[in-house]
Amino acid sequence: MDEYRRLERKLIHHGAILDVYQDTMQIPNGNTAQWDFIGHKGAAAVVAVREDGKLLMVRQYRNALERETLEIPAGGRDGTEEPFIECAFRELEEETGYRCRKEGMQFLISIYTTVAFCNERIDIYVADHLERGRQHLDEDEFLGVTACDVEELLEMIYDGRLQDAKTVAAILAYYNKYIVKQK
Repeated sequence: MDEYRRLERKLIHHGAILDVYQDTMQIPNGNTAQWDFIGHKGAAAVVAVREDGKLLMVRQYRNALERETLEIPAGGRDGTEEPFIECAFRELEEETGYRCRKEGMQFLISIYTTVAFCNERIDIYVADHLERGRQHLDEDEFLGVTACDVEELLEMIYDGRLQDAKTVAAILAYYNKYIVKQK
């Protein structure tokens, strides 16, 4: 046997944003193993570029880290059927109070956040030609919006002040695709 095969998937916990499962797996040597699996409906994130070239960032408290983080706007899909790009449009306006036209939202990259135990996929977009809208925060959401220079954000990545994986990946991809190529 040289393949993996799931023998059973048991739901351990059904949550608001994720489900936790215990999988019984047959592994290549013929033995079985118990593996944890976290099922996630996916998310979208946005590198929101103002006319002056600064990126809109959100500051929010993250319970898992017990501190505030600085991140690009992002959020989970309403369900697995919701297109990632529709989620991106919604989250941009909900979190920042800005919106953009359809042609202003361009796909950048897709990432899987923690492939060892979770299927969370985040599609990341670049939004420009931003227009003021209205912030629509969830009742348990408290966000501060700030604009930062790309160079400042790169410095924050490399000195360890900015550690959110989707934000790091998004800023580096944006910088390489849109800034470096223009030079």
